[in-house]
Amino acid sequence: MQYYFDWSVIWRNADRFAYALGLGLSLAVISLFIGSVIGIACAMARVYGARWLSWPVWLYVEFIRNTPLLLLVFFVYFGLPELDISYLDKTQSFILTLSLYAGAYMTEVFRAGLASIPKSYTEAAKAIGLRPWQRQRYVVLPVMFRITLPAFSNNLISLFKDTSLAAAIAIPELTFVARQINANTFRVMESWLAASALYLVTCYVIASALRRLERRYAAIR
Repeated sequence: MQYYFDWSVIWRNADRFAYALGLGLSLAVISLFIGSVIGIACAMARVYGARWLSWPVWLYVEFIRNTPLLLLVFFVYFGLPELDISYLDKTQSFILTLSLYAGAYMTEVFRAGLASIPKSYTEAAKAIGLRPWQRQRYVVLPVMFRITLPAFSNNLISLFKDTSLAAAIAIPELTFVARQINANTFRVMESWLAASALYLVTCYVIASALRRLERRYAAIR
């Protein structure tokens, strides 16, 4: 049986796709920001902290990295209310999950970045009399961000694609909207091709923009 494409269903729902795309990007950016804060704190604990700080961070990173993200989404959304933690709505619970997930990966990214900083940088900072917090603020962190910028960019793209799992708890991002349109109109190919195209184009635009940023700032000068 020959399949006939009817793209009018996509144009009629263009506003829904646009909203879903914006929501997915917002979820990814917010989660990466929170995850980066978590990652910096945990990386500092592992590199500069005492052993009793390093072990909990290691357990957190290994647990998150070796657990499927979808399982974590279900655990936070369905499991926490069973523990009387029910003040998060579905969007907040997904952001929490994705932030913790991003935090584990950013911990390793930032830890590697801290380990890659030449010792001469910190020694020069000591020589001019900078205090420990000043060395972190003006030397260590800026250089670390430059070193880790490519990995930071890749994580943003990865998190944007991971927002498709929000459809599992009925958050109206791209995958959820495409599934709804498919269920209501039975236009299987059009719905999923439109969603795939939006993911593809958005990821390409993000990657291109971030590559330009990397070429400008990634090198240590």
